[in-house]
Amino acid sequence: MQAGIAGLLVAHIRGQASFTLSSDRVHLALTEWGAHMAPVSFFPDEGDPIEPYAIAPWAEEAVEPSTPAVIRGLRGDWFCSAFGANTPAEAACPLPLHGETAGGRWRPLAFERNACGAWVQLGLELPLQGGICRAITALAAGQTMIYQRHDFSGLTGPIAPGHHATLAFPEGAGAGRLSFSPYIYASTPPEPTERPEQGGRSYLEPRREFQDLRRAPAMDGTSVDLCRYPARGGYEDTVLISSDPAVDIAWSAVTVPGRRYVWFALRNRAQLSSTLLWFSNGGRDYPPWSARHVNVLGVEDMTGYFAVGLQASCRPNELNGRGIPTCLSPDGRGRLSIPYIQGVARIPEGFDLLRSVALEAGSLLLTAESGISVRVSCQVDFLRTGVLPGLSFGAADSSGNTQSSGSVSAVRGFTP
Repeated sequence: MQAGIAGLLVAHIRGQASFTLSSDRVHLALTEWGAHMAPVSFFPDEGDPIEPYAIAPWAEEAVEPSTPAVIRGLRGDWFCSAFGANTPAEAACPLPLHGETAGGRWRPLAFERNACGAWVQLGLELPLQGGICRAITALAAGQTMIYQRHDFSGLTGPIAPGHHATLAFPEGAGAGRLSFSPYIYASTPPEPTERPEQGGRSYLEPRREFQDLRRAPAMDGTSVDLCRYPARGGYEDTVLISSDPAVDIAWSAVTVPGRRYVWFALRNRAQLSSTLLWFSNGGRDYPPWSARHVNVLGVEDMTGYFAVGLQASCRPNELNGRGIPTCLSPDGRGRLSIPYIQGVARIPEGFDLLRSVALEAGSLLLTAESGISVRVSCQVDFLRTGVLPGLSFGAADSSGNTQSSGSVSAVRGFTP
């Protein structure tokens, strides 16, 4: 381990050079390539820390050089600047899988730790999409929340942005239970997520809209409950749900009663209108997957046309045709800022499924289907202001940079 800038530590963690950030309640790592966030440990100093994020089983293996960077380091949560499979065949948009942010080499720009918490700012140039992206990751003392904000400037066109949280589930059918804020649309993708002739398998019938996530259409004509996972071993599937536009702050959640925690994410629905669910349970036989990426769920809050890529998301499609955004346009100077919150809460026995999230001043009230409630500290206003009390990274200014009132260091060309 070595020092990066002004106390920022760099370590080689599970096969990837990573920046580390910690508070009294959260320890996390951000990979240099792609800024993938994992491992993450909540309550790290307690006897039973919560570690919800998945790390690919090939993390420390040599993989084929042609493997996309986002797959080589696959882990935890990362940010997509062009969500989905941006195929090189589309000459108008030859972007890598999930865009430049998902696999590019991020540089540390600033870091600060004080009594209120800690934060780091990473930066990435976007030669294909234009301009730069600066990403803040922040931890507030005494909280089990992770606050992130991605600030773009100089973009040359629309983006299909998204967070791509990948969660590891315990063994046992239905060990985790999924829930969401109200949604108006749910559908399987236009094509199967995987095909046998390509070395993979999908379970769900493609291009089928449905109303209830507990009754999704399977290829054999039956219906399946998508709200309980793990399930459907040996298959890979995706489903897109779009939040009700009447909801200002939308949320996605996974409750794990057996391990007494709930993971959740909060977002501005106007910026990240949909959630793509990726059920990854051994349905890809080809390397590096080799049928061993199992019991993993992607809870991918995004704005895009399924996982088809930026170009398809910018064209007219059945989602934007019915008023569901599938891309975002920057302002006249190529600026766009996207805040996001994700975190966990410990839950008591009987807390079976997160049913509602009430936003309060400085906290969230999480209520289960059983009626049991838990209150956790959270600065929800971050989704509106992009700032946190006592942490000096500040709001995005007119140039897309962040203003800091504290003393921070900046580095160019840093190599860990």
